[in-house]
Amino acid sequence: MLDALIDYGLFTAKTLTLLALLGVFVALALRARHQGGHEVDGGRLEITNLNDRYEDMADGLKRATLPPKAYKRWAKAEQKAHKARAKAETAERPRLFVLDFHGDLLASEVGGLRETVSALLQEAGEGDEVLVRLDNAGGAVHEHGLGASQLLRIRRRGIALTVAVDRVAASGGYLMACVADRIVAAPFAIIGSIGVIAQLPNFHRWLQHQGIDFELHTAGDYKRTLTLFGENTEAGRAKLREHLEETHQLFKGFIREYRKDLDLDKVATGEYWYGEQALGLGLVDDLSTSDDYLLAARASRDLYRLRWQSKKRPWQRLASGMRALLTRLPAAFAGSPARD
Repeated sequence: MLDALIDYGLFTAKTLTLLALLGVFVALALRARHQGGHEVDGGRLEITNLNDRYEDMADGLKRATLPPKAYKRWAKAEQKAHKARAKAETAERPRLFVLDFHGDLLASEVGGLRETVSALLQEAGEGDEVLVRLDNAGGAVHEHGLGASQLLRIRRRGIALTVAVDRVAASGGYLMACVADRIVAAPFAIIGSIGVIAQLPNFHRWLQHQGIDFELHTAGDYKRTLTLFGENTEAGRAKLREHLEETHQLFKGFIREYRKDLDLDKVATGEYWYGEQALGLGLVDDLSTSDDYLLAARASRDLYRLRWQSKKRPWQRLASGMRALLTRLPAAFAGSPARD
């Protein structure tokens, strides 16, 4: 009896292993069908056909919910209709290229964005469109400014640029979004926070209490305005506030160039609004999720998602993951910290 149970257990284990390997093979095959790519030095450009992905999702749902005979009839009719559509199309359909940007305080995905845009600009042409799914709560001014410049490369080439905000485009995130020809936002997406912030603790009194001296030597009156460990001065604080105000004016001037009808005195206060409110203020142009936008576009366009996958060493991947985790803390929603 015991030998029979052992044999049964071994047989079950082999069967489960075989099924697991089969599942991995099927998953890889499905991924290969939808996703192509091209290896270059430093990374890989991944290309996913979203039209095929949506068709497979619909096919899977029908397969699971329709009776077998009804599904076979539908599949046969769909195959026939697909051939008819392919035969009737005498010209290539315009394309919609989808880019995803998930922001953090240092806009660490800008490097991948610039590679993707460089590849895109060599292929996209008249009639094509780019949709950027932006999720960005802001951060360092110079990094997000570079991100906005990358998106501007698309617009300046005459390619229609749409930004879709499902969750948040605030501060530096809105700096990037505002360059688009059109901004669409989900009803409860967070939009705005057009302001500048700098904050840091100061341990000078604690060091004094511990009998620890801290020395800071600079050449130039304002090489360092505020410091973590030294004694801050009113002159340094005033200079930092002056710098923040100058940065805010640059921020507003940049937005004014691309959102000419905005009442900046009303919206550039550092406040944020939800999507429906942002629509009334002119911060966005329409209310929609990126999902609905893509489903509507697939009837007339071929959809391709582009993603740059850089080659990283294990410690770099770990550092990126930790940075992304830390910058999703609530403090990240405070705005865009300036650097002096």
